Amino acid sequence: MRSSIYTAVALAAITFLSSACNKQLIEEPHSGLTPQYFNTAQGFQSGLDAAYAGNRNIWGTESFMTMTVPGTDEFKSGGGGNNDFNIYSSSFDANSGWVSGVWNACYTFINTCNGIIDNGPVVTGLDAATVAQKVAEAKFLRANFYFLLVRFWGPVTLNTHFITEPSTSASRAPISDVYNFIIQDLKDAIASLPPSPVQNGVLPGKATAAAASHLLAKVYLTRAYSSAKQADDFQNAYTTAKGLIDNSGGLGLGLLPDFASVYAEGNEGSKEILWSVQHTSNLTYNNNSNELNFHYVMGYENFPGLVRSMTYGRPFARVELTRWMSDTCFADKTNDTRYYKTFQSVWLSNSAEKIPKVNGVPKYALGDTAIFMPGYDVSNAEINAIRYLLVPPRNYTLQLFPTMLKYQDTKRASNNDPSVRPVIVYRLAETYLLAAEAAFNLGDKASAATYINAVRTRAAFPTGNAAAMNITSDQVTLDFILDERARELAGEQTRWLDLVRTNKLLERVRLHNPDAGVNIKDKHILRPIPQSQIDRTITGEKYPQNTGY
Repeated sequence: MRSSIYTAVALAAITFLSSACNKQLIEEPHSGLTPQYFNTAQGFQSGLDAAYAGNRNIWGTESFMTMTVPGTDEFKSGGGGNNDFNIYSSSFDANSGWVSGVWNACYTFINTCNGIIDNGPVVTGLDAATVAQKVAEAKFLRANFYFLLVRFWGPVTLNTHFITEPSTSASRAPISDVYNFIIQDLKDAIASLPPSPVQNGVLPGKATAAAASHLLAKVYLTRAYSSAKQADDFQNAYTTAKGLIDNSGGLGLGLLPDFASVYAEGNEGSKEILWSVQHTSNLTYNNNSNELNFHYVMGYENFPGLVRSMTYGRPFARVELTRWMSDTCFADKTNDTRYYKTFQSVWLSNSAEKIPKVNGVPKYALGDTAIFMPGYDVSNAEINAIRYLLVPPRNYTLQLFPTMLKYQDTKRASNNDPSVRPVIVYRLAETYLLAAEAAFNLGDKASAATYINAVRTRAAFPTGNAAAMNITSDQVTLDFILDERARELAGEQTRWLDLVRTNKLLERVRLHNPDAGVNIKDKHILRPIPQSQIDRTITGEKYPQNTGY
């Protein structure tokens, strides 16, 4: 089946090279990826490199962040937010650039993956084992792209072979067909991929059986809630996630002892990371750059004692945490370290000129606290008695709220530059939570509690104080699992998809996000098909729009 969104692929490819003493990314631009070029060893590798690089058009972009983070129970619009999208207003429709940005990227690079997979049997100049691994990598990447499509849009066009010419006709396949295709891709990939991302010289960002197993568990779990569910989906999700966890030690994988170190700059290749999307400082090849370091940063430069800095980031203020997130989800800030390791609470003065004065005397010195957000309520008397700006949650504004720290980048070239940090997509802590969710749905609350407690123990303060964090099996509910995912995975571009998967989006947005809750409707469990896709389908049946758009 040919989709109207395709033209022949012309992409910049990224070539991965390694040596005994160094690992690096060397960029080589290629003007086009044609069937004849795919048949050569160089073209085959270039196609795979382009498919990897294509993930930059999703993970790290504002489109994908806007599609997954705001408009949930975790985050709402900040002062720089895209309000129509974030609050499900009537102006959020099929013409949105956010939806077409993700849709087009997925289909473009699915086609690139198809070119690799289709040409595997005929490529020359490579041994069979190398070809099998590269085809497996392409199947892992293709499964990722289709998994995004089916969760955002439901039934979608299922293109299984390389398309070299544009077409004006297209149709949508049932979600059962899409899920079956994804699952088969991942099973095939697991059989031929290297086992671990941290062993045998596997370069960061490359597909492995561990990453594919994590994704397969998530696919089974997601399908289990859908109209395409199979009787053994929850069991398969549990078995797959449990298998990865049980084998993690031998694969060199494991939870890091300190939650903060998971997202520490330069630590994106730790033993907890299963798969990440690589970015580069060369904007020629990083055309859709990683802007995540901007979106969560509040407008600190608008307040006394502070100017914009590399340390505190460029304040786009796209999204801010909800009061539910700050007050209820993270209610325990004594035993659980994750709130203060996820959100910045202190800003030190970095501008003597902006420090307020009383009778000509500065209220505090350069380097002293300028803003403190304790994360809990304080009295007006306490606020008035403090020299600096003391801001409890009730006083948060569109420009004054805790900054999420997970994507901060102090090593970028200049203050206004995007990040070049890799974007972490899958990590082992989520595998534990997938296993817990699957076990819960199988009626095994004891195992669910065990997997949840493994994640909570790591987050305990002081280190090793597991007793204060451990839960019992009686406490395990689907809502508790979602709360735990929020505490562990806050802002990691998965929340909207989590709530849709568990059929909790409408309920929890209405309960916990008043800005979006007043507008959200049944139709919002899917995104609108881009109008450009509908308009370009001019042969045969009209391309169907999702209900309500």
